[in-house]
Amino acid sequence: MTFGSPVPTVSVDDLSAGDHLLDVREKDEWEAGHAESALHVPMSDFVARFGELSDTVDDGRRVNVICRSGGRSAQVTAYLLQQGIDAANVAGGMEAWAAAGRPVVDGNGAPGSVI
Repeated sequence: MTFGSPVPTVSVDDLSAGDHLLDVREKDEWEAGHAESALHVPMSDFVARFGELSDTVDDGRRVNVICRSGGRSAQVTAYLLQQGIDAANVAGGMEAWAAAGRPVVDGNGAPGSVI
């Protein structure tokens, strides 16, 4: 996965509870804190685990991709777009998510933090 042309972005404030959220951070980042409704597929495993995403995106809704600050998620967003999937990068990533006061939970469902 490489950067190409700019990818569509969405702000945290524009996301609703029912939107698809794909977290592509690594396991330790996820365990420390993530959005409760997110699907976790680490970028390092993404191509191998791409099939797991198909059940999620079959409804035709956009996939909003998030990482810590927006770099990795931009790369995954570009990949999804190349596969014909409607996707957008979440601007500012989990850092923006937490700064906006959105809930962050750890691997046990307790309050978490973004690392």
